Amino acid sequence: MEDMTSSAPQMQRNALAPGLLAAIALFLSPLFTQGLVATIILYVVAILAVIVAWFAWQAGQWWWTIVFVAVAVIWNPVFPFGFSGVVWTVAQFVAAVAFLAAAALIKNDPR
Repeated sequence: MEDMTSSAPQMQRNALAPGLLAAIALFLSPLFTQGLVATIILYVVAILAVIVAWFAWQAGQWWWTIVFVAVAVIWNPVFPFGFSGVVWTVAQFVAAVAFLAAAALIKNDPR
């Protein structure tokens, strides 16, 4: 009788946790437009964007790398662009959706 458990490596979704965390931060960010919490959100989003970009690169999905390097630059807290208003709120929503899509779609086959 054949063993039903497989020792073959499973598909990895390394970008799932950082993508979900960044999306949560971005969905909450319109509540904090200035101050320390807004700066912390910039740091969180920029760092998680670099992490997701790295996982996308490792998975061979370079197009996601381009998207999240751009997100890391736009949300960088060191030299902030100082965006505000409706356009910035919409950009945060779009970036959150991009993080969710990447979290679902970036898969790394360890074989």
